[in-house]
Amino acid sequence: MDTLSLTRKIKETAHQLGFPLCGVTTPDPPPHLDFFQNWLAAGYQASMGWIGTERSLTRRADPRAILPGCKSILTLGSPYPAPRGNIQGGNIAAYALNKDYHDVLEKRLRKLVDAIEVWVGKPVANRWYVDSGPVLEKELAMRSGLGWIGKNTLLINREYGSYFFLAEILLDLDLNADSPLTENYCGTCTRCLDTCPTGALREPYTLDSNRCISYLTIEHHEEIPQELRSHLGDWIFGCDICQLVCPWNKPGKEAPDILEDFLPQEELLAVDLAEELGLSQEEFSARFKGSPIKRAKRKGYLRNVAIALGNCGEEETIPALEKALEDQEPLVREAAEWALEKITGERKRGKTIAKEQPKG
Repeated sequence: MDTLSLTRKIKETAHQLGFPLCGVTTPDPPPHLDFFQNWLAAGYQASMGWIGTERSLTRRADPRAILPGCKSILTLGSPYPAPRGNIQGGNIAAYALNKDYHDVLEKRLRKLVDAIEVWVGKPVANRWYVDSGPVLEKELAMRSGLGWIGKNTLLINREYGSYFFLAEILLDLDLNADSPLTENYCGTCTRCLDTCPTGALREPYTLDSNRCISYLTIEHHEEIPQELRSHLGDWIFGCDICQLVCPWNKPGKEAPDILEDFLPQEELLAVDLAEELGLSQEEFSARFKGSPIKRAKRKGYLRNVAIALGNCGEEETIPALEKALEDQEPLVREAAEWALEKITGERKRGKTIAKEQPKG
């Protein structure tokens, strides 16, 4: 099979496996590596130190450091349903409303590699990633024509907007590379920057993770800074605001080729925050098995729920928050205390976190 035919067959099969977006690029070093390094130097990675380790940087700077014989890189996109919420809050980001995309897409990447090895008649050295490897995946995707990097730092495709997952396969195989997308279609629009409630988008194309609601509710494992809490609204896992306001994500437009595994679970579309605050560790583990939400862990998730209840300000949730003052996790207790103070204007402390009173 010649290179052109093989490339076409790979793309056709990728589409059948749930990747309607598929492009090919070379393993050349990324031309915008200095932008990434400056981002790291500014501390915008927050506590995610693994992003900028020496080993990680070496591999991001040259895909051949990951796969020495790499000749081509497949970049793939799999869409998920657009959010049903609004910019005031949506509880849970749309991408996390069903099965963990890592688990779903990795199996499909394996099938694609198996098919490629059958077609070429021999094993092919490869590495694949789903939002988990030391590669600058958005730059690779842009270089293979899948879209452009928007001012909100997300990859945007003219047909799918930004509601799709990215994956990559590094291959020791010659394929026909696609032309890069050199046009940026954001124009003069700044809706994402203007609407971000915490000011995480410092400037076009620059996200400060320290202030990003997605980072704070998922990757940040400590107390959320007091000055940012009121800006979180009722987001309890992730955030869709910079996508919801993007003109390329047209309201009501749904991709026709979304995998069934990515269709939202109805019970997660309207979460009862007060009930959620009472989840035990066993209940949390059972409910979110196979879900991206498990990444926040129970203590982080319930911390987020307590803050959301404080922001909603409904007095009927006070009993649930008062009960949370006795939670086993200090992180949950502190967030519940903050929420109660915001709702009632009074400072309340559970017995497990109360300071000892001086004797006498």
